[in-house]
Amino acid sequence: MLHMVGGGTQNDLLCQIIADALGKPVLAGPTEATAMGNALVQAVGLGALDYGEARSVVRRSTAVKEYSPGANG
Repeated sequence: MLHMVGGGTQNDLLCQIIADALGKPVLAGPTEATAMGNALVQAVGLGALDYGEARSVVRRSTAVKEYSPGANG
């Protein structure tokens, strides 16, 4: 399984082509991974969250889409 993050994950065709080429499922998201990661690392640095809590925030705050190889017909 490959987990993609960033703006390219908004492109369904790209994600499907990658899943097909790898022959493995692709998880796509979050789109704004860099900004989210930056904010959360700062929160961890300030002691407002620990790393486990930061990961939980990401899971609760974003949608992840899964692409299966060969799913395009």
